[in-house]
Amino acid sequence: MGTHTRPGGSSPAYVTPCPDQTLPHDQWQEQAATHAARVDTATAARRDRIAHGETHPVDDFMYDYYSVRPTLLRRWHPGAGVALEGAASHASWRWYAHNQHGLAWVDTAGFLAAREDTVRFVLSLMRATASRTPRFGCFGMHEWAMVYRTDPSERRHHLPLRLSAAETNDVVDDNDLGCTHIDAFRFFTPEARPRNAYALTRANQSAYEQPGCLHANMDLYKWCTKLLPAIPSALQQDAFEFAVRVRRVDMQASPYDVSSLELEPIRVETSAGKAEYAEHQRVFAAEASSLRMRLIDACEAVLASPPTP
Repeated sequence: MGTHTRPGGSSPAYVTPCPDQTLPHDQWQEQAATHAARVDTATAARRDRIAHGETHPVDDFMYDYYSVRPTLLRRWHPGAGVALEGAASHASWRWYAHNQHGLAWVDTAGFLAAREDTVRFVLSLMRATASRTPRFGCFGMHEWAMVYRTDPSERRHHLPLRLSAAETNDVVDDNDLGCTHIDAFRFFTPEARPRNAYALTRANQSAYEQPGCLHANMDLYKWCTKLLPAIPSALQQDAFEFAVRVRRVDMQASPYDVSSLELEPIRVETSAGKAEYAEHQRVFAAEASSLRMRLIDACEAVLASPPTP
């Protein structure tokens, strides 16, 4: 296919060879346009809030915590191993290579040179999580543990509690804490942390994450964003839209009063609420299983890329 370079004229010796699979210009343009329209629909409310200086304490989590702008979500990537015909725009993007024939593709060699540790970590975490039996007994107590014995000024969300502070504390006292997700556990109050069944750390993250956890399933989106453009945008957007739905259930089961946001509470302090929450977990775990396997396949594809010439 001739000389292939990265934008900026990097040495061709360290650039991934042009893949055998090629998407014609019209075909990938159609896919990119469909993707952009899908993202525009999914992010319309966020963009409208920004335009009017408004916020949403539930849905804005997807953008603020995960630090991804709608404009970046709109960018379409085919993932590793696919060359695009006439892709002048992609040729100028980071982690892309191109040649004099007008083809552009993800430079997996360059990507791995910078981020191989991340790819391998995500692959290991996804495999470990997928290997475990889902647990459905935490009943969303992580959000309650984040407000346990706190002053209102210390709470993460500017929303009222559904119950009084004393009643909220009693719910935590009356329930076991079995959180398996470090990025939920690290926000537990100092008084709640010793009550958790597991002493979670970043170092033992892969030993505890399990597929019934709402936060582990939301984080599929996070891992997708960290691996762009080496994974397909379709996978990232599927994970994003899935995570939005999981986030809403997460907050419906929280101690916060979300009725002003047109969300019905899941009263996990009751037997009926616990059963409702566990059923959501089962549905999400099944859906996340498919997304997780797709992410595993994408990671393996990146690592199996042809070596540099």
